[in-house]
Amino acid sequence: MTPLAGWQNFYVIVGSSAGALIGLQFVVIALLANIPRVAGRGQSGASAFATPNIVHFGTVLLVSALLSAPWQTIHGAAVIWGLVGLVGIVYEVFIAWRMRTQTVYRPVFEDWVFHAALPLAAYATLLGSAFTARARVGLALAAVAAAVLVLLFAGIHNAWDAATYHIFVVRPRQDDSEPPK
Repeated sequence: MTPLAGWQNFYVIVGSSAGALIGLQFVVIALLANIPRVAGRGQSGASAFATPNIVHFGTVLLVSALLSAPWQTIHGAAVIWGLVGLVGIVYEVFIAWRMRTQTVYRPVFEDWVFHAALPLAAYATLLGSAFTARARVGLALAAVAAAVLVLLFAGIHNAWDAATYHIFVVRPRQDDSEPPK
């Protein structure tokens, strides 16, 4: 029995959740498309706050699929999840830059934690655990599980935060600025 055999149910559940959340995120974006935008201001906010959620959910789905595959040893999987972690770190640095330079919304501490710090820590954990997989397989697999859960729950938080922001902040502003009918 491979070290991954005990993790099959975990990754089926987590991967399925990520796939479903990707679909829900598309529905939310489609619904928010009906809200009028200020010219030239929507894209920078979306690339800083909405797109990363899809990337995080996609990463969870990818890692879940990767670790549900019938690997004979952990080493090949560790190389791939380590590469995913490295790409994720680069992506998160880019996202932090986008958050800092976009002009649609001024991020608060909570935004920096859930949009930048936690995902960065999760991707760094993926990368670091790839290096420990050869010597400490159990620890590495637990670290990967923790990383995908952080990405999943940060994405859930961020998607909820974005939806409520549009419902309770953006929409009331637009309703106040519309002339009476």
